[in-house]
Amino acid sequence: MQREWMTIVAHQSIASQTYLLELQGSLPQFVETPGQFVHIQVSDDFFLRRPVSIADVDSDKGTVTLLYKVMGKGTDALTRKKIGDKLDVLGPSGTGFPIDKLTTNKALLIGGGIGVPPLYYLAKNLKSKGMEVTSILGFRSSEDVFFTEKFQALGDVHVATNDGSMGTRGFVTDVIPQVDGYDTYFSCGPTVMLKGVKEQLKGVPGYISIEERMGCGVGACFACVVECADEEDAKGYRKICSDGPVFRPEEVVL
Repeated sequence: MQREWMTIVAHQSIASQTYLLELQGSLPQFVETPGQFVHIQVSDDFFLRRPVSIADVDSDKGTVTLLYKVMGKGTDALTRKKIGDKLDVLGPSGTGFPIDKLTTNKALLIGGGIGVPPLYYLAKNLKSKGMEVTSILGFRSSEDVFFTEKFQALGDVHVATNDGSMGTRGFVTDVIPQVDGYDTYFSCGPTVMLKGVKEQLKGVPGYISIEERMGCGVGACFACVVECADEEDAKGYRKICSDGPVFRPEEVVL
């Protein structure tokens, strides 16, 4: 992990209240696995940094692509940053998907909302290793949908929207029964979605990436702790920012 002032080389709206931010610097060369995140200091007006998942890495250009949704004053202020501006970035942080340890042949990726972006970089990595990828992407409405064409370039894609304005009406859990043949699943999204996916795919090997507000982002403040599922575990908890955000579903209590 390092701290760096990275230069904004692209910044644009791609869906309702959702922005693509591309940053250039030396940090991308230190990204080890999909699922890691960076911690952004928007300005001195905001005490806490904002954790944002890494959606893509281009080692040749020295860039990381981030997608964020406007959730409050901090992310709203971030929308006003321009190409050429510099951002104080800490990262890459966290423990991502163990891409080099997988024995997967066909992967099912399940993402909801702003949990979709880290799965794109994962899908690219899985595909590069010869694995088949099927993705289920969930959004509130068609106005919130993004990156479907990018996922389609890597495999089959199913879209679900809460209001039915695109794809299947409902949630990602409504689409899962329509897909078969996968041996491992990977999911990122709201906790309620992860809980539903975990229950529906009980017995299937998988990995979940938990979204959570963070304080320090380096495991020192205990602001993003999740209960450990093993009652005999010595600690009894896991820190999402440093032990995660990626966990085995059976490891934590959602």
